[in-house]
Amino acid sequence: MQAPHISIERVNKVFESDCRTVAALQDISLDIPHGQFTCLLGPSGCGKSTLLNAVAGFAPPSSGAIMVDGRPVAAPGPERGMVFQEYALFPWMTVEKNVAFGLEIKGLPAAQVGATVDRLLKMLSLGDFRQRYPKDLSGGMRQRVAIARVLALDSPIMLMDEPFGALDALTRRNLQDELLRIWAGLEKTILFVTHSIEEAIYLADRIVVMTYRPGTIKRDLLVEIPRMRDPAAPAFNALKRELGMLVMEEQQRHHNDELRMAALD
Repeated sequence: MQAPHISIERVNKVFESDCRTVAALQDISLDIPHGQFTCLLGPSGCGKSTLLNAVAGFAPPSSGAIMVDGRPVAAPGPERGMVFQEYALFPWMTVEKNVAFGLEIKGLPAAQVGATVDRLLKMLSLGDFRQRYPKDLSGGMRQRVAIARVLALDSPIMLMDEPFGALDALTRRNLQDELLRIWAGLEKTILFVTHSIEEAIYLADRIVVMTYRPGTIKRDLLVEIPRMRDPAAPAFNALKRELGMLVMEEQQRHHNDELRMAALD
């Protein structure tokens, strides 16, 4: 059997300050095979982004281990590309320059950089916007540029932190379809954070539902609905109801915890 692409082994994360200690993640274990599209789903405060940042190497766990292809994750690396909700583009660079930035830092020949940028701008329907600056683009276009910049580095793993959360419904669906097309064509391993149940079902091979703090794995399930998935189909809605109940339980726990803390104050 092929070894997992990403292996998360008994990961815990604790944040400490002068006032309090917060357990963000507790005993998370997860193996993600090559090429799988996995969604982390759960309410705000369940540690989804904390876990993603640990896999990215931005914030190491307090204990436990994260491995990529059997090698420990100790820092960010080129095999893991990150797409943020906030786009994270350089505002003083054009679309073309933003996409080329990582390739130029690597010192690749100008002809190779140009060919890669041309291919990605075409793939993501950005060719007519190559000389525009981020301020001149819509949110959807900015996110396309952010995805193109990650793809330019050809990272086998894409880590995505609610990348479509701030977009309108139509733009969001268009980019979801674009992402699925890219994923199917390039065989990337994707770990995708979302709080949208419908988005998770529409995109993922596998959905990992996390509990409210401390984040643990509440349910780990494979999505067996054939693609392309119709959100109006009975199977889609049955799974949506099941996941909705799981997430609502955790939201209620969050609410009850807030009431308890308010009473203590």
